[in-house]
Amino acid sequence: MVDDPRARMGELAVTIYGHPGRDLLQIGITGTSGKTTTAYLVEGGLKTARGTDEGGGGRRVGLIGTVEMRIGEERIKSERTTPEATDLQALFAVMRERGTDAVAMEVSSHALVLGRVDGCVFDIAVFTNLSPEHMEFHSDMEDYFRAKAQLFTPERSRLGVVNVDDEYGRRLAKEAGVPVVTYSAEGHPDADWRTEDVRVGPMDSSFTVIGPEDERIAARSPLPGPFNVANTLAAIVALAAAGLDPQAAADGIAAVPGVPGRLERVDAGQPYLAVVDYAHKTDAVESVLRALRRVTEGRVHVVLGCGGDRDTTKRAPMGAAAARLADTAVLTSDNPRSEDPLAILATMLQGAASVPAHERGEVQVFEDRAAAIAAAVARARPGDTVLVAGKGHEQGQDIAGVVRPFDDRQVLREAIKKTQG
Repeated sequence: MVDDPRARMGELAVTIYGHPGRDLLQIGITGTSGKTTTAYLVEGGLKTARGTDEGGGGRRVGLIGTVEMRIGEERIKSERTTPEATDLQALFAVMRERGTDAVAMEVSSHALVLGRVDGCVFDIAVFTNLSPEHMEFHSDMEDYFRAKAQLFTPERSRLGVVNVDDEYGRRLAKEAGVPVVTYSAEGHPDADWRTEDVRVGPMDSSFTVIGPEDERIAARSPLPGPFNVANTLAAIVALAAAGLDPQAAADGIAAVPGVPGRLERVDAGQPYLAVVDYAHKTDAVESVLRALRRVTEGRVHVVLGCGGDRDTTKRAPMGAAAARLADTAVLTSDNPRSEDPLAILATMLQGAASVPAHERGEVQVFEDRAAAIAAAVARARPGDTVLVAGKGHEQGQDIAGVVRPFDDRQVLREAIKKTQG
């Protein structure tokens, strides 16, 4: 991988475009889960909060990530989480020309290994967590960790912000090659920043942030779930580490209207909660189902698939998680790509079947994703929750190399309307 020619393009691109990143406050976020949400929350805080000595007013902010790239209010479709080095430096140059002075950016392990962020030195590097993913790219979890840890070296960043609720985060805090500020959403007493008085609600959460000098900051996560408390805390700490007023940053983050495809609510007037989420890893599926269970009076119905031509080891565990934690698990296609959708589903179904019958919800299988969504909606009653997981913000489905239009949010909305007609 290190011999990939793309790995030599970063420094060249930086030189050609005149080191555009030097004129930007660069905040890079890495980890398995939470990168996209944290990047949007950081962007929200940057828009409203200046430094503690700068007075009021926000910054002109760029965003680079899985869902989209944004320069101010202009949106550009993302082809990958982190652009190739030449495209990235060109984006920085355009941001500089348009008066942008800060950027929130997702940094994938692929980007670090393949040199896409060569030439970038992030002012703040954030680590959210690490769990098995991309095992078709990385040889094992140690290789995956080492890839992420590259961001926390003097060649890549100046200061790290690390989640010590995560076992790999605790290791990174000790091994990082740059100074590290730690945070804990679970109240870890040794963390520099931690939470207290957490109140998780059906659509958001409120909590108090305790700083290293015992300062107390009132905060609100604009998204539900304990994991979004952690994402919100990460964003607040990153902005504080960058020199912004933490209370102003927290207020800006609380005002973020939502994140595309991340526990995004679909409301067509139905008497139950319907949400779309990007969860496509076992840990993420488990976390979102547990979070929704806490705020659901009735039953939880999940629609879930696994992508083709990707890590095959997570398919059975994801099927098991859906069957164990939902009242109805509707297994279906995600993006099968070149693989046989039924073969993928067979592996997921094996995982579901491994759950003891007394712990297992009802399991249904539909190869067609729209039919699966309709089946879950048909079972929903007042007070229930319907979760469509795996694709989130995506607007296409790749079947046998052909990408056809498919947006879970639109399909879910139409299915709900049909049941109410």
